[in-house]
Order: sequence, then structure tokens, then C-alpha cells
Amino acid sequence: MSVSGLRNTDGAVLLCLTRRADAEYLKCANDPSRTTRVVPTAELKTIKFRGIPAGDYALLVIHDENRNGKLDTMFGMPREGFGFSRNPMIRMGPPAYRDVQFAVTGSSQQSVKLKYLL
Repeated sequence: MSVSGLRNTDGAVLLCLTRRADAEYLKCANDPSRTTRVVPTAELKTIKFRGIPAGDYALLVIHDENRNGKLDTMFGMPREGFGFSRNPMIRMGPPAYRDVQFAVTGSSQQSVKLKYLL
């Protein structure tokens, strides 16, 4: 998978791959079967997830500019970059699971473009 659209090279990129469906995919950190990566932005190239069983997944990506391990918000709006598998259009609130879900069957590729609201 690849990430594009970083506004700077501060901090790290947090990735969380989950099999949780519906709105539960947003709670990726609470999924005991999740697969995560933390990649310093200066080292960000192609990220590989190996040994992932076939199935449906959602990928959440955060540009953690201050390296505090979470998505910072102001008045409920993200202050740092974020993105999802399949790059859905962002409206009011997070996208639905059906808009970010993708199937892993052997080798799968996702290219996530980060968005910044503030």
C-alpha cells in the first residue's frame, strides 16, 4: 500500500488494518485482530502487510504530525491528516464501511491519499 498527500514530513504515519465491519471499523485500535504499522514520514515508501488472511478489510491512515499516537481534533474536526482505503469522498462525518471496505485475495494494493481539514 502507499500513502500520498502529506503536507509535511513531521511525525509519523499510523496505519490500522481491520476486519471489523459497519461503524465498528472506526474503532480499529480496539480490534484484537488488527494489523498496525507506525512509519516515520521520512521513511514512508510502500508499506507491506504480509500474512494477511483473505477477507474483507478497512484501512485507516493518520498523519500523526506530533507523534502522540492519536488523531488530534479541534471541536470534533481532525487537525491532522487522515485517509481511508478506497479514498472515499469525505462529507459530514466519517465514511460508511461500504465505502472503505476492500477484499484481500492474495495480493492486494491500496493507495491512500491523505486529507487535511484544518
